[in-house]
Amino acid sequence: MRTELVSDGGDPARPDEDFAAVGLPAVGQGGSLVLLDGVTPPRDGAGCLHSVPWFTARLGGALTELTVSLPDVPLAEALSLAVARTAEAHAATCDLSHPRTPQATVVLARWSPERVEYLVLCDTTLLLASPDGRVSPVRDDRLARLPRALLRSADVVDATLRNKEGGFFTAAADPAVAARAVTGSVPRREVAELAALSDGAARWTELFHEGDWSDLLAVVREEGAQSLVERVRRRERADDAAGRPRLARAKTHDDATVIYARL
Repeated sequence: MRTELVSDGGDPARPDEDFAAVGLPAVGQGGSLVLLDGVTPPRDGAGCLHSVPWFTARLGGALTELTVSLPDVPLAEALSLAVARTAEAHAATCDLSHPRTPQATVVLARWSPERVEYLVLCDTTLLLASPDGRVSPVRDDRLARLPRALLRSADVVDATLRNKEGGFFTAAADPAVAARAVTGSVPRREVAELAALSDGAARWTELFHEGDWSDLLAVVREEGAQSLVERVRRRERADDAAGRPRLARAKTHDDATVIYARL
């Protein structure tokens, strides 16, 4: 088995808000991966004393433990338990009802000798590659389906779209959000490789159209996860140097995280 993990912060002046981990039990042939992409809050605060990295570390740590220590608990239930545990850790000091309370997008995958389970919430991506090389993306596309004009105002997003019916969902303080995630499972024999991507890493395909998901996975497999991140950074810098529009980029450089597992 081969695993690889890379996380590269997008702004040297800010901490990396992503979280990534691979859990491998001491016994058995199973494991799990956890990737969280923290949602950057507005600079005027969000009713919480804690930073987004504090939140993603707490939630990610809980998910890494629960997905390994409770192998029979469905991933959605593990996410619900982890959100509840994290909320309890700062409920006494922070306003968890604020729409910008610390939150994150989520990718989970867990494999056993029989099955590969997955969960995706919001705009992170999981790639499943079959032994014959076919790559299937697992995505929660609710955010992508919203009109771009609605997303230009943070006030509109917070009031009408974030964690609202008809909008999109992220893991914040409400454990019930786990029921909104995209979930499923496939037989282990049908999966040879997994890759989890934050949207900052997925830009190579989604935003810059440098290749499809199969091409992206080939870069990670053959050149390494760091190479994919470096390719994204080069394209971001080239666009800025050429004065090209930033398209749908809210940030010049976003945190970029990749987890790769060859089963």
